[in-house]
Amino acid sequence: MAARPSAQSTPAEVLVLGGGVAGLTTALCLLRAGQRVRVAAKAYVAGTTSAVAAAFWYPYRAYPEAMVAPWARVSYARFAELTRSAPEAGVLRRETVEVFPQPAPPPAWASDLPDFEFVAAADLPPGYGAGHRFTSFVIETGIYLPWLMRQVEAAGGELTVHAYASLDEAVRDCSRVVDCTGLGARELAPDPSLYAVRGQVVRVRNPGISRVWIDEHSGGGITYIVPRSHDVVLGGTADEREEDTAPDPARTPGIIARCARLEPALAGAEIVSVAVGLRPARPSVRLEAETRPGGRVVHNYGHGGAGVTLSWGCAEAAAHLLLQT
Repeated sequence: MAARPSAQSTPAEVLVLGGGVAGLTTALCLLRAGQRVRVAAKAYVAGTTSAVAAAFWYPYRAYPEAMVAPWARVSYARFAELTRSAPEAGVLRRETVEVFPQPAPPPAWASDLPDFEFVAAADLPPGYGAGHRFTSFVIETGIYLPWLMRQVEAAGGELTVHAYASLDEAVRDCSRVVDCTGLGARELAPDPSLYAVRGQVVRVRNPGISRVWIDEHSGGGITYIVPRSHDVVLGGTADEREEDTAPDPARTPGIIARCARLEPALAGAEIVSVAVGLRPARPSVRLEAETRPGGRVVHNYGHGGAGVTLSWGCAEAAAHLLLQT
């Protein structure tokens, strides 16, 4: 299932740019709608931001909320179905608890979840005044992204390794294009409103944890604990407009300490790796169609810290936009 090394094959009916979760999911939706699809990307799996992400369902740093909530709802349903129909896809159902220093209103998407409920302060770790609980989904990207690639190829899609210099060049190659290049759209579109939000994560051996924890409001940065099959992803940072992808060793102890406040067993957990990803942030998700000389482009990027969370909802919406004409 290796990606082919050239994009010089006969042009496909639809060209999807980007090999991360947005591009692969969009390609799969188009294929299921009966389209011929070619994906062109600089890299797949390990070379993508999606591969670094903690990757759990949680609408984070994606706007506007009124549009994000319906997209997230679609993805929630798709991930729930995958836990039943495709256990090999690497999607895990997880109890998730978000904590706050003091009482807070429910998020905009709370009513979309079947088991959302508030948690009393007495049932939370010391120092927290409020919280809520719901079922979420953890996506093991090292399993899920290759699974998506296999699904695309099995449906007749073509995966190529190729980087276009501009959208105009892509449109000259294929008259219908979907741009899922994430932060790359800053130069490709070009779109100067895109900026990076640097996120550093620590991966440790799982000491027996099965619950996702989120703390975005207690100071010290966004904190999250994401248990996967054999490890736990600990986060993190949200450094706006910083693009250094080298891990900062000085940040790692603080990340672990914040997480250990929620799960004390993490204090002595063995560190497996430290990684950095750049979230593609924007004032709002860009999901719209644009006519260019020689063709039509649908933009699907700017998902902030919610690329996986919005992947199915935005992919289905992007496919619908493209097929309107």
